[in-house]
Formats: sequence, C-alpha cells, structure tokens
Amino acid sequence: MLTLNVVPERSLGCEQWEFIVGMHFSQAIAIIQSQVGYIKNVQVLYNDTNPLDIDLVLNLPQDGIRLFFDPVSQRLKIIEIYCMKLVKLKYCNLPFNSPEVLPSIEQIEHSFGATHPGVYDSEKELFILNFRGLSFYFPVESKFQSGNTHKLGKSEKFPPGSSPLVSRMTIYYGSNIEQAYAPELPLSCYHGQLYLQKAEILRGECYTRGIKLSLLAVNRTVIGNKNKLISCPNVKTMRFSTNNRRIDSKIQFEREVLLGHTAQDVATALGAPSEVFYKSEDKMRIHTPNALRRDTDTKSDYFFNYFTLGLDVLFDARSHLVKKLVLHTNYPGHYNFNIYMRCEFKLSLNGADIDAYCHWDDICKQLTPSERPVVLNRASSTNTTNPFGSTLCYGYQDIIFEVMPNNLIASLSIYGDGRPYQSESEHA
Repeated sequence: MLTLNVVPERSLGCEQWEFIVGMHFSQAIAIIQSQVGYIKNVQVLYNDTNPLDIDLVLNLPQDGIRLFFDPVSQRLKIIEIYCMKLVKLKYCNLPFNSPEVLPSIEQIEHSFGATHPGVYDSEKELFILNFRGLSFYFPVESKFQSGNTHKLGKSEKFPPGSSPLVSRMTIYYGSNIEQAYAPELPLSCYHGQLYLQKAEILRGECYTRGIKLSLLAVNRTVIGNKNKLISCPNVKTMRFSTNNRRIDSKIQFEREVLLGHTAQDVATALGAPSEVFYKSEDKMRIHTPNALRRDTDTKSDYFFNYFTLGLDVLFDARSHLVKKLVLHTNYPGHYNFNIYMRCEFKLSLNGADIDAYCHWDDICKQLTPSERPVVLNRASSTNTTNPFGSTLCYGYQDIIFEVMPNNLIASLSIYGDGRPYQSESEHA
C-alpha cells in the first residue's frame, strides 16, 4: 500500500516522486514506469473518436487513484483518490487516512483546519467539504440534511461513532472543482529541458523554409553568501556559496530551424537532442525516383529527436544538412503516442490556416492534396504488431500530412531539396 503526502492545489506523492497538477502526461507515465513493482495495473482511458472532447485519464485501480489530464494541453488537471482504503495519506507528514486513522469529518477538520461551510448534494447524497485546491466527499443520507450545512460538518448532527468517512478526495488547481483547469507547466517539472509554447511554419513561394519555435525554459539564479574559493588541477578557480538560495524563473525566447541548416546550427539553436536516431530503413523510399538503385554508401541519415518539442530533425548522412522536419501531434490512439509532446504548430498554406487540431476533411475543403494516399503501418523491429492500425499519408507541395482514422493529423513532415539554406532572395 502506497503512503503519500497531500499538498492542496499542488500534488500527491512521496519523497521519491510526485504527481503535480500541471505536469505533462508523459511525465506522469515516466513516474509510473520508474515505480514498477510498486504501482501496477495502470489503465489509459481516452476517447478514440474525439480525443479532444474528453479528458485523458490514467487509472491506477490497485491504488484507487485517477489522474485527469486536459485533452488539449495534456497537462494534469485533477488528482482523484476514489478508494480511500487502498492508500495511506498524510498532510504535513501527519496521517489522516490509514487503517489506524479513519478519515471522518472530525479528522479532516482536525488535520486541515477550518474552512467554509460544506455543500450537500441531495441527488447524490454527498456532503462536500471544500478547501482551496482540495475537496472531500462524504456519503450522507438525506435524513441528516436539514439545510444547515455548517452544522452538518460537525459531530452533533450524527450519533456517536457514526460520523461519515471520506469516500473520495480530489486535488486540483483553483478554489473549487467546477472551475478546475490544468495550469501552466510548473517550474519544478522543467528538469533542465526546453518546452514548446508555439511553432510557426515558415513558408516561401510554394516551398517551406523551416520552422520558428517559441520556447520556454527555466532560468536558475543562485544567491548565496559565505563565499569560498576552490581550485582544482586543470580547472579554473570556482566560487561557491555554503548558504545558497535558489530562485527559478521562466524565460521565453525564439529560435529558427531551417531546411538546409547544418547539424551544428540546430544544436546551437536548440541544444543537445533528447536522442540521436540513425535510420536503418526508409519505408517511404520506394515512392522516390531511383528507389531500386543500389547504394554502396553505408552511411545512414540520422535524426535529432527533441521529445519535449514534438520535433524530429532529419540530417543527410553525407552533407549533414537538414533535409526533413517532422512535427508530432501526440494523439492517443497513434503508434507514437507518449513519445513526444504535442507540437503546437500553425501553418498558413494557400489561404488555409492549419494547426495541430484541424480535421483532415476541413483541410481538404481548402486544399487539393494528392488523391491517392500512401498507407503507413508503423511497427518496431522487435514487434511487428501495431494495435492502433495504419495511417494515411497525403502529399501537398513539399509537405506530407499523416492522417489518423479519426481524421486528425498525426504528424506533419516537411521536406527540403537537400541544398544548404538559402535566403529568400537567393532562393528566388
């Protein structure tokens, strides 16, 4: 049984990990994966047909916990403990729910202090006690409800020993559960990574130049005193403080990645990639000219994968220039779901405004893509089974749209001509 600390309006967790309101879905999955053997039997619930209409849910039935993620931002909105008997809970390191400490109304008021009068839902026969960012739900029969909800939260309304126990608890951001929403990514969840605010696809005359990224990062300032000097062999003398105070602040800046840029250009703009992947095969190669010609060069094209930006950058093996950009939308029901965060791109294409939430049918009303799509069935080299089925790839100028069965865009692939980047005047 898990023993977890509750922080109202913020988190549920322990010393090793925390589910934090506002964290991304992939970060919650990473926590669960790190706790193999402790957290088991995890379920992912989503609407396959309309994934933007209903919350994305992580259900932990063995621990009685549900995590609700906003379907658009994919950040954590509500933490729900729906079975109090399956988990031990503390507040300020003092238990208020365990086999030894029952979560009665008196215990909750003792642990969390005074709050506004509770609310009684006669239809569901639930008494709800609200704190900021925290709500407790007590099953109470209507015969105990007399219109005075303040007294209902007190022991005199119930016979001795019959005070109701918490049946459910929610943690959220805001003053009440009805207005709960997923806040911006907390600074504690940045972990030294860059995150994408928005991306603008840069277009020229019937061709794509690249992409402009609005990025977010954490700037860490360390303020301290009692400075000491340390010198090490072959290392410049460094100054450090024995009494430091760390101040984190969010910064925003823009970077461009253009087709024809060098690998050094991209690394300078975005930093080191999350991973470098060397292509061993190209399933789309058969649709290119000279596809059957034998290539005696063993060099492989390679990707810079930026998972937190929802971006892949493909480099030519010989020239080391950017030849393709891949933007991922990270919809549940796609083979690559949870590998990338959603790339919030915007594309203006021949009068059509396209973003990560557009439906393919709506795009086709404004554009005329290739009539015959290419069927793409993704599978790994170790597992040829794809439970999500194939997707369809449609071409338009130098862009390929990968479309899911639910009519949403899974990815956008932008191709260059393999030449070094040229300014618009040089391109013309």
